[in-house]
Amino acid sequence: MDTVYINGRFLTQPVSGVQRYAQEIVTALDALAGEGALPARYVLLTPPGARALDLANIETRICGKRAGHFWDQVDFARAARGGTALCLAMTGPVALRRQVVVIHDAAVQRHPEHFSKPYVMAHTLLDRLLARRAVVATVSEFSRRELAEVLPVAERDIVVATNGAEHLSIAPDAGVVERLGLTKGGYFLTLGNLTRNKNLAVALRALARLTPGSAKLVAVGRMDRSVFGTAGLPEPGADVLLPGRLDDAEVAGLMQGARALIFPSIYEGFGIPPLEAFVNDCPVLASTAPAVREVCGPAADYFEPHDDATLARLMQMLLDDADGALRRDRLVKGHERVARYTWRGSARVLADACAKVAAR
Repeated sequence: MDTVYINGRFLTQPVSGVQRYAQEIVTALDALAGEGALPARYVLLTPPGARALDLANIETRICGKRAGHFWDQVDFARAARGGTALCLAMTGPVALRRQVVVIHDAAVQRHPEHFSKPYVMAHTLLDRLLARRAVVATVSEFSRRELAEVLPVAERDIVVATNGAEHLSIAPDAGVVERLGLTKGGYFLTLGNLTRNKNLAVALRALARLTPGSAKLVAVGRMDRSVFGTAGLPEPGADVLLPGRLDDAEVAGLMQGARALIFPSIYEGFGIPPLEAFVNDCPVLASTAPAVREVCGPAADYFEPHDDATLARLMQMLLDDADGALRRDRLVKGHERVARYTWRGSARVLADACAKVAAR
């Protein structure tokens, strides 16, 4: 039986969308392994000091002494060379030919201005090398088209294994609304940070167009008021709340009490927060970024990423939804969208891709 070695370096990194994807795929593979539904043995290889995953059926091994990209290119490559490698978090060892690598988007190539020059140079080279040697997978049809345009790989050869939504059904912390001094339905919510791609500026400008005091904007994530000016963002006013990073239960609680989630990203390979909002009965106002439209379909209301006037109009539309009819319509459509995305289905897609690589 062939062995698939999962690259576990993501367990040494802060948890964002990419790391969450990797964790949920591994968890789904573990469940499939327990059912005898995988055609190979799976082993999770991690660097020293990695977080532990609670796996019942996939063996975890610590290998090597290095960290970061050096661990990828040397320690993981050496340990995985006897089987097939599965790399879920954007990078993989260029020396291996028998591997599947998930590249989540083409943001480095499409928006290099959002990254440092050394990062762009390194990942542009790495992506091109991996596209020539590995089977490339990604998370949306949009990203498949994007990657085929910027990398030496045909669109038909790129595997699509989307994000799922099962992990989003967590018990919400209902008390967080009161702890933050908010009232249910009296605020809009955004998630992210101060990077240009997350585009908090458009939400701040839209809020400033509303009648003062009519609603608050809660911006969850790592945000420092002192850098708003240097980041080119409007100074947050009295109606803007910056609670910092919150745990999943607190975010779910805020979603359940929000008038809507504002998801203003300029570029996304997929976009999990709108699905999380749908699970938690929260309408979504989203940018027209193509992958976001692909995920949300008719369940969201849209604005161009820099069009604060349209966003303000949509915010006011929800504030004026006195009988809740508009909200109910959006949530029915949102629940229909969520049902399309499962980690289990995507884990099967990646397992099939690994099996094809092993059979070469």
